[in-house]
Amino acid sequence: MDVKPIPAISVDNLVKRYKSATAVDGISFQLPAGTVTGLLGGNGAGKTTTIAMIMGLVTPSSGTVAVLGAQMPKQRYHVLHRMNFESPYVDMPMRLTVRQNLSVFAQLYGVEDIKGRIASLAEALELKDFLDRASGKLSAGQKTRVSLAKSLLNRPDVLLLDEPTASLDPDTADWVRTHLERYRAETGATILLASHNMNEVERMCERVIIMKKGRVEDDDTPAGLLARYSRETLEDVFLDVARGRDREVTA
Repeated sequence: MDVKPIPAISVDNLVKRYKSATAVDGISFQLPAGTVTGLLGGNGAGKTTTIAMIMGLVTPSSGTVAVLGAQMPKQRYHVLHRMNFESPYVDMPMRLTVRQNLSVFAQLYGVEDIKGRIASLAEALELKDFLDRASGKLSAGQKTRVSLAKSLLNRPDVLLLDEPTASLDPDTADWVRTHLERYRAETGATILLASHNMNEVERMCERVIIMKKGRVEDDDTPAGLLARYSRETLEDVFLDVARGRDREVTA
């Protein structure tokens, strides 16, 4: 008898309430291993809260989250070494150098051969020229590359990305996306990408989950969404969902 593979991420009827406000309202989805999924939604749609619950940082009010078969947050220590998170909005200690920051995180992640791993990432992500510069003195593009290096230190099987190329010029943003695509292709990692950059989502994601007011409003491939809404770009689909415009009825 065939054994069904365990999803990399499984979310079942997930709810998170803060006093009288409901941030996430009964969402469900499963992400198979090795896939890249976009998580879209306007500000306040519940994306960040959902990611925080997947990471085990926030306890759900009800429902369940499992990552690589481990229930979050109760069993998070079984899988934290196989996960990581990247966001340009989370600063590292600014007085520490890039090398010092990466070394500290590598120790927290239990990375073996820390010097070798940092050297490898410095080569791949072009960090060598500023490894010994204070993190607070880096440009936006350099900070993003360092944040990406931090997220890849432990060679994660599940990578959660929150606006990874925000505020970057097109060339640097393309460079970051290319490296993420290469990492996924080489390792088979599962990526969940929260982004407001629709071109980025169309390029990287094979599936798109759209949230609105804490609920999953739609869930399909980019091509499927474009066809259902009779639109040419995901940005137009996003605006249709955000503004409550009706989908086109297709046969």
